[in-house]
Amino acid sequence: MLEVTDLSLKYGQSQILYDVSMTAPVGQVTTVMGTNGVGKTSLLRALSGRHGYSAGTITLNGDVLNHPTAAQAAKAGIAYVPQGREVFPMMSVAENLETGFACLPKGERHVPDWIFDLFPVLAEMQHRRGGDLSGGQQQQLAIARALITKPRVLLLDEPTEGIQPNVIQQIGRAIAQLRERGDMAIILVEQNVDFAWRAADSFVMMKRGAVWRSMAKSDCTREDVVAALAL
Repeated sequence: MLEVTDLSLKYGQSQILYDVSMTAPVGQVTTVMGTNGVGKTSLLRALSGRHGYSAGTITLNGDVLNHPTAAQAAKAGIAYVPQGREVFPMMSVAENLETGFACLPKGERHVPDWIFDLFPVLAEMQHRRGGDLSGGQQQQLAIARALITKPRVLLLDEPTEGIQPNVIQQIGRAIAQLRERGDMAIILVEQNVDFAWRAADSFVMMKRGAVWRSMAKSDCTREDVVAALAL
């Protein structure tokens, strides 16, 4: 389980996150939602070590991560798929995947077959450059690259943004399969309400840099989620 307690973050003199607390259990999808600018991406950047936080605690399976760098967070088991995907455009699909090896012992540096079962298109395009892929294919590559690191926590920042509908369905199925594996916690930031509702086990609603409501999917309806976003 990933536990976040009273996390605060600043960009210069501007405070973006205010005492954010949440939990993300293994084997579940915790979906973070809110309007643009409420701090969702900043939260993921803090959890992944991409941006330092000013106060609070991040705990993974009982171990406190003390203001980790991106490399330290990755080695601890936190994998981040950012907005924009950040695929290396001049490197092949296979080479992009291999960049995930840095977190692994030498004996484990290979791409497991289940990655290609999850995203078959990548098996067909291993020798194509990342920059030649469509947006949807790049998104699948970015997720697969994160999974290479064998994460205990997978952070997904709006994986459906700008993606064609058929690939959105494929990504949804992949998230469902990852949840069923039961070996990682998944934190999903998502604006697409229909996709978020299908994927989620629980919701963390943010407003003005703070969590103002958390609710299990079993305790709410899709209409409750839409209403919460409108407040």
